[in-house]
Amino acid sequence: MAALQGSVSWGITPLGYDTSNLATMSWDYRDNYLKSANDQLRYQVQWQYANINEATEVGIEGGVVNVIFNIETSVNLTDWKLLTKIKKSRDIANRSYIDQTSPKLHRFTIDVSQLVSDELSYSLCPMNKGTWESPFYGGMNGGLTMQDNVIGGLAPQGTPVSNYNVSDNGTFRHLRVSANFEILDSIGQIITASDFLTYAPVISLINSVNQFERDVVYYNNEFMHNSVVNSATAPKRFLTRCPNWYYSTGAGNVSYNKLVATNDDAEFLQWWVGDSFPASDANAATEVYNNIELFGTTFLADGSVENNFVMVDFNSLLENAPGADSATQFNRSQNRMLIQNVSPTYINANAKVAQNATRPYTATISPITANTHRYSLHYRGVWFSQDTSSWTSEILGASNWYEIDREAANIPYGYVRFHWLNSMGGIDSYTAKRDITEGLSVDRNIVERKNADRTWYQANSGAVNNSETSVSNSDYVSDTMRGGNLYKGGREVLGLNAEKVQSVYTDPLNRSISGWLEEILLSPNVWIEMDTEATGMGNKRNAHLRPSTKGYIPVIITNSEMEIVNETNGLVQFNIEYTLSHKVKTQRN
Repeated sequence: MAALQGSVSWGITPLGYDTSNLATMSWDYRDNYLKSANDQLRYQVQWQYANINEATEVGIEGGVVNVIFNIETSVNLTDWKLLTKIKKSRDIANRSYIDQTSPKLHRFTIDVSQLVSDELSYSLCPMNKGTWESPFYGGMNGGLTMQDNVIGGLAPQGTPVSNYNVSDNGTFRHLRVSANFEILDSIGQIITASDFLTYAPVISLINSVNQFERDVVYYNNEFMHNSVVNSATAPKRFLTRCPNWYYSTGAGNVSYNKLVATNDDAEFLQWWVGDSFPASDANAATEVYNNIELFGTTFLADGSVENNFVMVDFNSLLENAPGADSATQFNRSQNRMLIQNVSPTYINANAKVAQNATRPYTATISPITANTHRYSLHYRGVWFSQDTSSWTSEILGASNWYEIDREAANIPYGYVRFHWLNSMGGIDSYTAKRDITEGLSVDRNIVERKNADRTWYQANSGAVNNSETSVSNSDYVSDTMRGGNLYKGGREVLGLNAEKVQSVYTDPLNRSISGWLEEILLSPNVWIEMDTEATGMGNKRNAHLRPSTKGYIPVIITNSEMEIVNETNGLVQFNIEYTLSHKVKTQRN
Protein backbone atom coordinates (compact mmCIF):
# COMPACT_ATOMS: atom_id res chain seq x y z
CA MET A 1 0.00 0.00 0.00
CA ALA A 2 1.06 3.57 -0.65
CA ALA A 3 1.96 6.02 2.12
CA LEU A 4 0.47 9.45 2.70
CA GLN A 5 2.41 12.65 2.13
CA GLY A 6 3.22 14.88 5.09
CA SER A 7 2.33 13.93 8.66
CA VAL A 8 -0.76 13.25 10.74
CA SER A 9 -1.40 13.86 14.43
CA TRP A 10 -4.19 14.04 16.97
CA GLY A 11 -5.73 17.47 17.53
CA ILE A 12 -8.79 17.65 19.79
CA THR A 13 -9.23 14.58 21.99
CA PRO A 14 -11.17 14.08 25.25
CA LEU A 15 -7.92 13.56 27.19
CA GLY A 16 -4.64 15.41 26.72
CA TYR A 17 -1.17 15.47 28.27
CA ASP A 18 1.66 17.99 28.66
CA THR A 19 3.21 16.59 25.48
CA SER A 20 0.00 16.57 23.43
CA ASN A 21 -1.17 19.23 21.00
CA LEU A 22 -3.72 20.28 23.64
CA ALA A 23 -0.96 21.24 26.09
CA THR A 24 -1.11 24.99 25.43
CA MET A 25 -4.86 25.08 24.95
CA SER A 26 -6.32 23.83 28.24
CA TRP A 27 -3.71 23.85 30.98
CA ASP A 28 -4.58 21.98 34.21
CA TYR A 29 -7.95 20.74 32.93
CA ARG A 30 -6.87 18.16 30.39
CA ASP A 31 -6.87 15.15 32.73
CA ASN A 32 -10.24 13.82 31.65
CA TYR A 33 -9.50 10.20 32.47
CA LEU A 34 -13.16 9.80 33.47
CA LYS A 35 -15.91 11.42 31.42
CA SER A 36 -19.63 11.26 30.79
CA ALA A 37 -20.60 9.24 27.72
CA ASN A 38 -23.42 11.76 27.20
CA ASP A 39 -21.14 14.78 26.77
CA GLN A 40 -19.22 15.61 23.60
CA LEU A 41 -16.45 13.14 22.80
CA ARG A 42 -14.62 14.77 19.92
CA TYR A 43 -11.68 13.21 18.14
CA GLN A 44 -9.77 15.20 15.54
CA VAL A 45 -7.01 14.13 13.16
CA GLN A 46 -4.77 16.84 11.67
CA TRP A 47 -2.97 16.38 8.36
CA GLN A 48 0.01 18.62 7.71
CA TYR A 49 1.71 18.91 4.30
CA ALA A 50 3.82 21.79 2.99
CA ASN A 51 1.74 24.99 3.13
CA ILE A 52 -1.65 23.37 2.61
CA ASN A 53 -4.49 25.08 4.45
CA GLU A 54 -8.10 24.17 5.15
CA ALA A 55 -9.38 25.83 1.98
CA THR A 56 -6.90 24.02 -0.28
CA GLU A 57 -8.29 21.16 -2.34
CA VAL A 58 -6.43 17.85 -2.24
CA GLY A 59 -4.76 17.21 -5.57
CA ILE A 60 -1.44 15.58 -4.86
CA GLU A 61 -0.46 11.96 -4.81
CA GLY A 62 -0.53 10.82 -1.19
CA GLY A 63 -2.91 13.61 -0.17
CA VAL A 64 -5.40 12.61 2.55
CA VAL A 65 -8.99 12.48 1.31
CA ASN A 66 -10.73 10.62 4.14
CA VAL A 67 -9.86 9.56 7.67
CA ILE A 68 -11.26 6.24 8.91
CA PHE A 69 -11.72 6.37 12.68
CA ASN A 70 -11.72 3.00 14.47
CA ILE A 71 -13.91 3.15 17.62
CA GLU A 72 -13.19 0.43 20.18
CA THR A 73 -14.54 -0.25 23.67
CA SER A 74 -13.56 -2.57 26.52
CA VAL A 75 -14.43 -3.31 30.13
CA ASN A 76 -11.05 -4.76 31.13
CA LEU A 77 -8.51 -2.84 29.00
CA THR A 78 -7.44 -6.15 27.46
CA ASP A 79 -10.26 -7.42 25.28
CA TRP A 80 -11.26 -4.65 22.86
CA LYS A 81 -14.43 -4.72 20.77
CA LEU A 82 -14.61 -2.79 17.50
CA LEU A 83 -17.77 -0.77 17.93
CA THR A 84 -17.73 0.77 14.46
CA LYS A 85 -15.63 2.55 11.85
CA ILE A 86 -16.41 6.12 10.78
CA LYS A 87 -15.21 7.55 7.48
CA LYS A 88 -14.85 11.33 7.61
CA SER A 89 -13.87 13.83 4.92
CA ARG A 90 -12.19 17.07 5.95
CA ASP A 91 -14.00 19.67 8.04
CA ILE A 92 -15.53 22.83 6.62
CA ALA A 93 -12.85 25.52 6.26
CA ASN A 94 -12.53 28.12 9.01
CA ARG A 95 -11.82 31.79 8.26
CA SER A 96 -9.86 34.31 10.27
CA TYR A 97 -11.81 37.39 11.34
CA ILE A 98 -8.76 39.52 10.48
CA ASP A 99 -8.12 38.72 6.82
CA GLN A 100 -10.47 35.82 5.99
CA THR A 101 -7.57 33.42 5.48
CA SER A 102 -7.87 29.75 6.49
CA PRO A 103 -5.54 28.09 9.01
CA LYS A 104 -2.86 25.63 7.99
CA LEU A 105 -3.51 21.85 7.92
CA HIS A 106 -6.61 19.84 7.12
CA ARG A 107 -8.77 18.73 10.03
CA PHE A 108 -11.07 15.74 10.33
CA THR A 109 -13.35 15.83 13.40
CA ILE A 110 -16.02 13.45 14.72
CA ASP A 111 -18.10 13.14 17.91
CA VAL A 112 -18.60 9.54 19.12
CA SER A 113 -20.70 10.27 22.23
CA GLN A 114 -24.00 8.93 20.88
CA LEU A 115 -22.37 5.73 19.68
CA VAL A 116 -20.71 5.00 23.01
CA SER A 117 -23.61 6.11 25.21
CA ASP A 118 -25.77 3.45 23.57
CA GLU A 119 -23.36 0.88 25.02
CA LEU A 120 -24.13 1.98 28.59
CA SER A 121 -27.13 1.50 30.84
CA TYR A 122 -26.90 0.45 34.52
CA SER A 123 -25.96 -2.49 36.72
CA LEU A 124 -28.10 -3.20 39.77
CA CYS A 125 -26.66 -5.06 42.72
CA PRO A 126 -29.15 -7.62 44.11
CA MET A 127 -30.86 -6.62 47.34
CA ASN A 128 -29.07 -7.79 50.47
CA LYS A 129 -25.94 -8.58 48.47
CA GLY A 130 -22.67 -6.81 49.27
CA THR A 131 -21.39 -6.09 45.76
CA TRP A 132 -21.53 -7.25 42.15
CA GLU A 133 -20.40 -10.73 41.19
CA SER A 134 -17.83 -9.34 38.75
CA PRO A 135 -16.14 -5.98 38.03
CA PHE A 136 -16.31 -6.53 34.26
CA TYR A 137 -19.72 -8.15 33.94
CA GLY A 138 -21.37 -6.33 36.81
CA GLY A 139 -24.55 -7.40 38.51
CA MET A 140 -28.04 -7.10 36.96
CA ASN A 141 -27.27 -5.18 33.79
CA GLY A 142 -29.61 -3.01 31.77
CA GLY A 143 -29.98 -3.04 28.02
CA LEU A 144 -31.84 -5.54 25.88
CA THR A 145 -33.02 -8.80 27.43
CA MET A 146 -30.64 -11.55 26.43
CA GLN A 147 -31.90 -14.27 24.06
CA ASP A 148 -31.04 -16.94 26.67
CA ASN A 149 -31.98 -19.98 24.59
CA VAL A 150 -28.83 -22.09 25.12
CA ILE A 151 -29.18 -24.75 27.82
CA GLY A 152 -25.82 -26.42 27.27
CA GLY A 153 -23.23 -25.05 24.90
CA LEU A 154 -21.02 -28.08 24.35
CA ALA A 155 -23.64 -30.84 24.43
CA PRO A 156 -27.42 -31.27 24.37
CA GLN A 157 -27.49 -31.55 28.15
CA GLY A 158 -28.16 -28.33 30.02
CA THR A 159 -25.79 -26.74 32.51
CA PRO A 160 -26.73 -24.78 35.66
CA VAL A 161 -24.77 -21.66 34.61
CA SER A 162 -24.88 -20.28 31.05
CA ASN A 163 -22.03 -18.49 29.29
CA TYR A 164 -24.45 -17.13 26.73
CA ASN A 165 -26.74 -14.84 28.75
CA VAL A 166 -24.01 -12.58 30.18
CA SER A 167 -23.55 -8.96 29.14
CA ASP A 168 -20.78 -6.48 29.94
CA ASN A 169 -21.07 -4.26 33.00
CA GLY A 170 -23.61 -1.61 32.04
CA THR A 171 -22.08 1.22 34.08
CA PHE A 172 -18.84 1.99 32.22
CA ARG A 173 -16.67 1.48 29.15
CA HIS A 174 -13.06 2.20 28.32
CA LEU A 175 -12.72 3.89 24.93
CA ARG A 176 -9.85 4.05 22.47
CA VAL A 177 -9.77 5.50 18.95
CA SER A 178 -7.22 5.04 16.16
CA ALA A 179 -7.20 6.15 12.52
CA ASN A 180 -6.47 4.84 9.03
CA PHE A 181 -6.40 6.95 5.87
CA GLU A 182 -7.66 7.07 2.30
CA ILE A 183 -5.36 8.97 -0.07
CA LEU A 184 -5.01 9.81 -3.75
CA ASP A 185 -2.77 7.63 -5.91
CA SER A 186 -0.77 8.76 -8.96
CA ILE A 187 -3.83 8.74 -11.26
CA GLY A 188 -6.20 10.45 -8.82
CA GLN A 189 -7.97 7.35 -7.52
CA ILE A 190 -8.78 6.95 -3.82
CA ILE A 191 -6.84 4.10 -2.21
CA THR A 192 -6.11 2.93 1.36
CA ALA A 193 -2.83 4.19 2.80
CA SER A 194 -0.41 2.03 4.74
CA ASP A 195 -0.20 4.62 7.50
CA PHE A 196 -1.82 4.08 10.90
CA LEU A 197 -2.29 6.79 13.54
CA THR A 198 -1.95 5.00 16.85
CA TYR A 199 -4.50 5.30 19.61
CA ALA A 200 -5.41 8.60 21.21
CA PRO A 201 -5.17 8.45 25.03
CA VAL A 202 -7.58 5.86 26.44
CA ILE A 203 -10.44 7.27 28.53
CA SER A 204 -13.12 5.77 30.74
CA LEU A 205 -16.80 6.64 30.34
CA ILE A 206 -19.77 6.42 32.69
CA ASN A 207 -23.49 6.83 32.03
CA SER A 208 -23.83 10.20 33.73
CA VAL A 209 -25.56 13.37 32.51
CA ASN A 210 -24.48 16.93 33.22
CA GLN A 211 -27.07 19.68 33.02
CA PHE A 212 -25.63 22.37 30.77
CA GLU A 213 -26.21 25.33 33.05
CA ARG A 214 -25.41 23.62 36.35
CA ASP A 215 -23.04 20.65 36.48
CA VAL A 216 -19.29 20.31 36.03
CA VAL A 217 -18.02 18.06 33.24
CA TYR A 218 -14.48 17.74 34.66
CA TYR A 219 -14.65 14.70 36.92
CA ASN A 220 -10.97 14.21 37.77
CA ASN A 221 -11.12 15.98 41.14
CA GLU A 222 -14.85 15.83 41.74
CA PHE A 223 -15.86 12.20 41.24
CA MET A 224 -12.73 10.19 40.41
CA HIS A 225 -11.01 8.37 43.28
CA ASN A 226 -7.28 7.92 42.84
CA SER A 227 -4.03 7.84 44.79
CA VAL A 228 -4.27 11.46 45.95
CA VAL A 229 -6.03 12.29 49.22
CA ASN A 230 -9.19 14.34 48.87
CA SER A 231 -9.68 17.99 49.81
CA ALA A 232 -12.25 20.78 49.61
CA THR A 233 -11.32 21.45 45.97
CA ALA A 234 -10.95 17.76 45.14
CA PRO A 235 -13.64 16.03 47.24
CA LYS A 236 -13.68 12.76 45.22
CA ARG A 237 -17.35 11.98 45.73
CA PHE A 238 -19.40 8.84 45.32
CA LEU A 239 -21.50 8.69 42.15
CA THR A 240 -24.59 10.42 43.48
CA ARG A 241 -25.79 14.02 43.70
CA CYS A 242 -27.67 13.39 46.94
CA PRO A 243 -26.69 16.29 49.25
CA ASN A 244 -25.65 13.97 52.12
CA TRP A 245 -21.88 14.39 51.50
CA TYR A 246 -19.03 16.56 52.69
CA TYR A 247 -15.37 16.43 51.71
CA SER A 248 -14.12 15.90 55.29
CA THR A 249 -15.20 13.49 58.01
CA GLY A 250 -16.30 16.18 60.48
CA ALA A 251 -19.84 15.84 61.80
CA GLY A 252 -22.51 18.47 61.23
CA ASN A 253 -21.33 19.68 57.84
CA VAL A 254 -23.93 18.07 55.56
CA SER A 255 -27.23 19.71 54.69
CA TYR A 256 -29.02 16.38 54.71
CA ASN A 257 -28.60 13.06 56.51
CA LYS A 258 -30.12 10.51 54.15
CA LEU A 259 -32.86 8.54 55.89
CA VAL A 260 -32.56 4.74 55.95
CA ALA A 261 -34.70 2.27 57.87
CA THR A 262 -33.25 -0.49 60.01
CA ASN A 263 -34.89 -3.10 57.77
CA ASP A 264 -33.56 -1.62 54.52
CA ASP A 265 -31.25 -4.11 52.81
CA ALA A 266 -30.55 -2.26 49.54
CA GLU A 267 -28.71 1.05 49.95
CA PHE A 268 -25.65 1.30 47.72
CA LEU A 269 -22.63 3.52 47.21
CA GLN A 270 -21.00 3.38 43.79
CA TRP A 271 -17.70 5.00 42.80
CA TRP A 272 -14.94 5.02 40.21
CA VAL A 273 -11.32 4.30 41.13
CA GLY A 274 -8.30 4.91 38.91
CA ASP A 275 -4.80 4.68 40.39
CA SER A 276 -4.76 3.16 43.85
CA PHE A 277 -1.54 3.50 45.86
CA PRO A 278 -0.34 5.67 48.79
CA ALA A 279 0.98 8.71 46.93
CA SER A 280 1.65 10.47 50.26
CA ASP A 281 4.21 7.87 51.31
CA ALA A 282 7.92 8.65 50.98
CA ASN A 283 8.22 5.51 48.85
CA ALA A 284 5.13 6.22 46.76
CA ALA A 285 6.75 4.77 43.63
CA THR A 286 6.77 1.29 45.14
CA GLU A 287 4.28 1.24 48.03
CA VAL A 288 0.86 -0.39 47.73
CA TYR A 289 -2.28 -0.59 49.83
CA ASN A 290 -2.74 -3.65 51.99
CA ASN A 291 -6.35 -2.84 52.80
CA ILE A 292 -8.90 -0.75 50.91
CA GLU A 293 -12.08 -0.06 52.83
CA LEU A 294 -15.23 1.92 53.34
CA PHE A 295 -14.62 3.17 56.86
CA GLY A 296 -17.79 3.78 58.86
CA THR A 297 -18.66 5.41 62.17
CA THR A 298 -21.97 5.28 64.04
CA PHE A 299 -23.07 8.16 66.30
CA LEU A 300 -25.50 8.56 69.15
CA ALA A 301 -28.13 11.32 69.17
CA ASP A 302 -25.83 13.59 71.21
CA GLY A 303 -23.15 13.36 68.50
CA SER A 304 -20.77 11.10 70.40
CA VAL A 305 -19.08 8.23 68.56
CA GLU A 306 -20.66 4.83 69.15
CA ASN A 307 -18.82 2.32 66.94
CA ASN A 308 -16.28 2.18 64.11
CA PHE A 309 -16.44 -0.46 61.36
CA VAL A 310 -15.39 -1.18 57.79
CA MET A 311 -17.21 -2.62 54.75
CA VAL A 312 -15.03 -4.57 52.32
CA ASP A 313 -17.27 -6.74 50.11
CA PHE A 314 -16.18 -4.64 47.12
CA ASN A 315 -12.62 -5.97 47.59
CA SER A 316 -13.67 -8.89 45.37
CA LEU A 317 -13.94 -6.40 42.48
CA LEU A 318 -10.40 -5.04 42.97
CA GLU A 319 -7.31 -6.41 41.30
CA ASN A 320 -4.75 -7.89 43.66
CA ALA A 321 -1.04 -7.26 43.30
CA PRO A 322 0.74 -9.79 41.11
CA GLY A 323 2.93 -12.56 42.45
CA ALA A 324 3.39 -13.81 45.98
CA ASP A 325 1.78 -10.74 47.59
CA SER A 326 -1.57 -11.10 45.80
CA ALA A 327 -3.42 -12.11 48.96
CA THR A 328 -2.18 -9.17 51.04
CA GLN A 329 -1.65 -6.29 48.59
CA PHE A 330 -3.74 -4.52 45.96
CA ASN A 331 -2.56 -3.55 42.50
CA ARG A 332 -1.47 0.05 42.03
CA SER A 333 -3.78 0.55 39.05
CA GLN A 334 -7.47 -0.38 39.17
CA ASN A 335 -9.49 1.67 36.60
CA ARG A 336 -12.88 0.20 37.38
CA MET A 337 -16.28 0.79 38.93
CA LEU A 338 -16.93 -0.29 42.52
CA ILE A 339 -20.15 -0.74 44.48
CA GLN A 340 -20.91 -1.55 48.12
CA ASN A 341 -24.12 -2.23 50.04
CA VAL A 342 -24.28 0.20 52.99
CA SER A 343 -27.83 -0.48 54.20
CA PRO A 344 -28.37 -0.95 57.96
CA THR A 345 -29.44 -4.58 57.57
CA TYR A 346 -26.43 -5.46 55.47
CA ILE A 347 -23.97 -3.51 57.60
CA ASN A 348 -25.03 -5.27 60.79
CA ALA A 349 -24.71 -8.68 59.16
CA ASN A 350 -21.38 -8.12 57.37
CA ALA A 351 -19.35 -5.28 58.93
CA LYS A 352 -15.75 -5.95 59.97
CA VAL A 353 -13.53 -4.44 62.62
CA ALA A 354 -10.75 -2.28 61.16
CA GLN A 355 -7.31 -3.74 61.72
CA ASN A 356 -3.65 -2.86 61.36
CA ALA A 357 -2.93 -6.12 59.63
CA THR A 358 -3.26 -7.65 56.20
CA ARG A 359 -6.33 -9.46 54.98
CA PRO A 360 -8.37 -11.43 55.88
CA TYR A 361 -10.23 -9.47 58.54
CA THR A 362 -10.43 -11.39 61.79
CA ALA A 363 -13.26 -9.72 63.71
CA THR A 364 -16.85 -8.78 62.93
CA ILE A 365 -19.18 -6.20 64.45
CA SER A 366 -22.84 -5.19 64.31
CA PRO A 367 -22.34 -1.45 64.74
CA ILE A 368 -25.91 -0.17 64.36
CA THR A 369 -27.79 -0.54 67.63
CA ALA A 370 -31.13 0.54 69.02
CA ASN A 371 -29.40 3.77 70.12
CA THR A 372 -27.74 4.63 66.80
CA HIS A 373 -28.85 7.98 65.42
CA ARG A 374 -26.72 8.28 62.27
CA TYR A 375 -23.61 6.91 60.58
CA SER A 376 -21.06 8.02 58.01
CA LEU A 377 -18.86 6.24 55.45
CA HIS A 378 -15.76 7.22 53.47
CA TYR A 379 -13.29 5.47 51.17
CA ARG A 380 -9.79 4.95 52.53
CA GLY A 381 -6.53 3.07 52.00
CA VAL A 382 -4.41 1.32 54.64
CA TRP A 383 -0.80 0.16 54.24
CA PHE A 384 2.28 -0.80 56.19
CA SER A 385 4.75 1.93 55.39
CA GLN A 386 8.30 0.73 54.81
CA ASP A 387 9.47 4.28 55.44
CA THR A 388 8.03 4.61 58.95
CA SER A 389 7.70 0.89 59.78
CA SER A 390 4.13 1.49 60.90
CA TRP A 391 0.57 1.03 59.74
CA THR A 392 -0.87 4.15 58.11
CA SER A 393 -4.27 5.09 56.70
CA GLU A 394 -5.44 7.97 54.51
CA ILE A 395 -8.85 9.23 53.48
CA LEU A 396 -9.36 9.07 49.73
CA GLY A 397 -12.88 10.42 49.30
CA ALA A 398 -15.79 12.42 50.67
CA SER A 399 -17.96 11.20 53.55
CA ASN A 400 -21.62 10.31 53.05
CA TRP A 401 -24.02 10.55 56.00
CA TYR A 402 -27.13 8.52 56.89
CA GLU A 403 -29.74 8.85 59.62
CA ILE A 404 -31.71 5.92 61.03
CA ASP A 405 -35.40 6.36 60.24
CA ARG A 406 -37.37 4.68 62.99
CA GLU A 407 -40.81 5.81 61.79
CA ALA A 408 -41.23 2.95 59.28
CA ALA A 409 -42.68 0.51 61.82
CA ASN A 410 -45.45 2.96 62.74
CA ILE A 411 -46.86 3.53 59.23
CA PRO A 412 -50.15 1.57 58.96
CA TYR A 413 -50.29 1.46 55.14
CA GLY A 414 -46.65 0.75 54.40
CA TYR A 415 -44.41 2.83 52.18
CA VAL A 416 -42.89 2.85 48.70
CA ARG A 417 -39.12 2.57 48.32
CA PHE A 418 -37.81 3.82 44.98
CA HIS A 419 -34.49 3.03 43.31
CA TRP A 420 -33.41 4.80 40.12
CA LEU A 421 -30.54 5.33 37.71
CA ASN A 422 -29.21 8.66 38.94
CA SER A 423 -27.59 11.46 36.98
CA MET A 424 -24.08 10.20 37.80
CA GLY A 425 -24.73 6.72 36.43
CA GLY A 426 -25.12 5.14 39.89
CA ILE A 427 -28.21 3.89 41.70
CA ASP A 428 -29.98 6.11 44.23
CA SER A 429 -32.87 5.27 46.56
CA TYR A 430 -35.57 7.09 48.49
CA THR A 431 -38.53 5.97 50.61
CA ALA A 432 -41.85 7.84 50.20
CA LYS A 433 -44.33 7.31 53.01
CA ARG A 434 -47.30 9.66 52.69
CA ASP A 435 -50.82 9.18 51.22
CA ILE A 436 -50.32 6.04 49.18
CA THR A 437 -53.03 5.30 46.61
CA GLU A 438 -53.45 2.35 44.25
CA GLY A 439 -55.85 1.76 41.39
CA LEU A 440 -56.38 0.15 38.01
CA SER A 441 -56.67 1.79 34.60
CA VAL A 442 -58.50 -0.44 32.13
CA ASP A 443 -59.06 0.00 28.39
CA ARG A 444 -61.50 -2.50 26.84
CA ASN A 445 -61.88 -3.52 23.20
CA ILE A 446 -65.62 -4.17 22.60
CA VAL A 447 -67.03 -6.27 19.75
CA GLU A 448 -70.68 -7.02 18.79
CA ARG A 449 -71.28 -10.73 18.33
CA LYS A 450 -74.22 -12.86 17.20
CA ASN A 451 -76.87 -13.67 19.83
CA ALA A 452 -78.32 -17.12 20.39
CA ASP A 453 -81.64 -17.88 18.60
CA ARG A 454 -84.18 -18.11 21.40
CA THR A 455 -87.09 -19.02 19.06
CA TRP A 456 -86.39 -22.71 19.41
CA TYR A 457 -85.40 -24.09 22.75
CA GLN A 458 -83.77 -27.44 23.01
CA ALA A 459 -86.19 -29.59 25.03
CA ASN A 460 -85.53 -32.82 26.88
CA SER A 461 -87.80 -34.71 24.50
CA GLY A 462 -88.82 -34.77 20.86
CA ALA A 463 -91.89 -35.79 18.89
CA VAL A 464 -92.25 -37.86 15.74
CA ASN A 465 -95.76 -38.18 14.21
CA ASN A 466 -97.19 -36.61 17.35
CA SER A 467 -95.51 -39.22 19.45
CA GLU A 468 -93.25 -37.76 22.15
CA THR A 469 -89.87 -39.39 22.56
CA SER A 470 -87.67 -38.59 25.54
CA VAL A 471 -83.96 -37.88 25.17
CA SER A 472 -81.57 -39.98 27.17
CA ASN A 473 -79.15 -38.02 29.32
CA SER A 474 -76.33 -40.02 27.82
CA ASP A 475 -77.12 -38.51 24.40
CA TYR A 476 -75.84 -35.08 25.42
CA VAL A 477 -72.28 -34.25 24.47
CA SER A 478 -71.89 -30.95 26.38
CA ASP A 479 -73.98 -28.48 28.30
CA THR A 480 -74.71 -26.26 25.33
CA MET A 481 -78.44 -25.73 24.74
CA ARG A 482 -80.18 -24.40 21.65
CA GLY A 483 -82.12 -21.30 22.56
CA GLY A 484 -80.87 -21.46 26.11
CA ASN A 485 -77.28 -20.25 25.58
CA LEU A 486 -77.90 -16.84 27.12
CA TYR A 487 -74.42 -16.62 28.64
CA LYS A 488 -72.76 -15.16 25.57
CA GLY A 489 -73.41 -13.04 22.51
CA GLY A 490 -74.19 -9.37 22.09
CA ARG A 491 -71.44 -6.97 23.11
CA GLU A 492 -68.37 -8.77 24.38
CA VAL A 493 -64.92 -7.75 25.50
CA LEU A 494 -62.53 -8.98 22.84
CA GLY A 495 -59.49 -8.01 24.90
CA LEU A 496 -58.41 -5.43 27.40
CA ASN A 497 -55.34 -3.52 28.44
CA ALA A 498 -54.93 -2.94 32.15
CA GLU A 499 -52.25 -1.35 34.27
CA LYS A 500 -51.87 -0.56 37.91
CA VAL A 501 -51.90 3.17 38.67
CA GLN A 502 -50.29 4.23 41.93
CA SER A 503 -49.11 7.37 43.64
CA VAL A 504 -47.38 8.40 46.83
CA TYR A 505 -46.33 11.65 48.47
CA THR A 506 -42.91 12.44 49.87
CA ASP A 507 -42.28 14.20 53.14
CA PRO A 508 -41.91 18.00 52.88
CA LEU A 509 -38.60 18.72 51.17
CA ASN A 510 -36.22 21.66 51.13
CA ARG A 511 -34.54 22.96 47.97
CA SER A 512 -31.43 20.80 48.06
CA ILE A 513 -33.36 17.56 48.55
CA SER A 514 -36.10 18.35 46.05
CA GLY A 515 -33.45 19.28 43.49
CA TRP A 516 -31.92 15.84 43.96
CA LEU A 517 -35.23 13.97 43.90
CA GLU A 518 -36.22 15.55 40.61
CA GLU A 519 -33.96 12.88 39.13
CA ILE A 520 -36.76 10.35 39.70
CA LEU A 521 -38.81 12.25 37.13
CA LEU A 522 -35.86 12.54 34.72
CA SER A 523 -34.48 9.00 35.01
CA PRO A 524 -35.26 6.44 32.29
CA ASN A 525 -34.94 3.58 34.79
CA VAL A 526 -36.92 3.54 38.05
CA TRP A 527 -37.81 0.60 40.29
CA ILE A 528 -39.79 0.02 43.47
CA GLU A 529 -39.09 -2.64 46.06
CA MET A 530 -41.65 -5.42 46.26
CA ASP A 531 -41.78 -8.59 48.34
CA THR A 532 -44.01 -11.07 46.54
CA GLU A 533 -44.22 -14.77 45.73
CA ALA A 534 -42.50 -14.04 42.42
CA THR A 535 -39.56 -12.13 43.97
CA GLY A 536 -39.31 -14.69 46.74
CA MET A 537 -38.91 -17.52 44.23
CA GLY A 538 -35.51 -16.18 43.17
CA ASN A 539 -34.35 -16.26 46.79
CA LYS A 540 -35.76 -19.77 47.26
CA ARG A 541 -34.02 -21.16 44.18
CA ASN A 542 -30.72 -19.24 44.39
CA ALA A 543 -30.00 -17.37 47.61
CA HIS A 544 -26.49 -16.48 46.40
CA LEU A 545 -27.65 -14.40 43.44
CA ARG A 546 -30.90 -13.26 45.12
CA PRO A 547 -30.15 -13.01 48.86
CA SER A 548 -33.39 -11.14 49.60
CA THR A 549 -37.02 -12.13 49.11
CA LYS A 550 -37.54 -8.57 47.87
CA GLY A 551 -36.85 -7.55 44.29
CA TYR A 552 -36.58 -4.53 41.98
CA ILE A 553 -39.83 -4.10 40.03
CA PRO A 554 -39.58 -1.58 37.15
CA VAL A 555 -42.04 1.30 37.05
CA ILE A 556 -42.78 4.19 34.72
CA ILE A 557 -43.14 7.62 36.33
CA THR A 558 -46.23 9.19 34.77
CA ASN A 559 -46.01 12.72 36.18
CA SER A 560 -45.78 15.23 33.36
CA GLU A 561 -44.75 17.99 35.77
CA MET A 562 -43.57 18.36 39.35
CA GLU A 563 -43.14 21.42 41.56
CA ILE A 564 -39.50 21.65 42.68
CA VAL A 565 -39.46 25.05 44.45
CA ASN A 566 -42.24 26.95 46.19
CA GLU A 567 -40.99 30.23 47.66
CA THR A 568 -44.32 30.89 49.38
CA ASN A 569 -44.37 27.66 51.38
CA GLY A 570 -40.61 27.19 51.64
CA LEU A 571 -40.98 23.41 51.46
CA VAL A 572 -42.51 21.26 48.77
CA GLN A 573 -43.97 17.76 48.59
CA PHE A 574 -43.66 15.55 45.54
CA ASN A 575 -46.64 13.51 44.45
CA ILE A 576 -44.94 10.69 42.55
CA GLU A 577 -47.36 9.02 40.17
CA TYR A 578 -46.30 5.78 38.56
CA THR A 579 -47.45 2.57 36.93
CA LEU A 580 -45.83 -0.83 36.87
CA SER A 581 -43.77 -1.44 33.71
CA HIS A 582 -45.09 -4.99 33.47
CA LYS A 583 -48.67 -4.66 32.30
CA VAL A 584 -51.48 -6.44 34.11
CA LYS A 585 -52.03 -9.67 32.21
CA THR A 586 -55.56 -10.49 31.06
CA GLN A 587 -57.13 -13.22 28.94
CA ARG A 588 -58.23 -12.80 25.34
CA ASN A 589 -61.80 -13.65 24.37
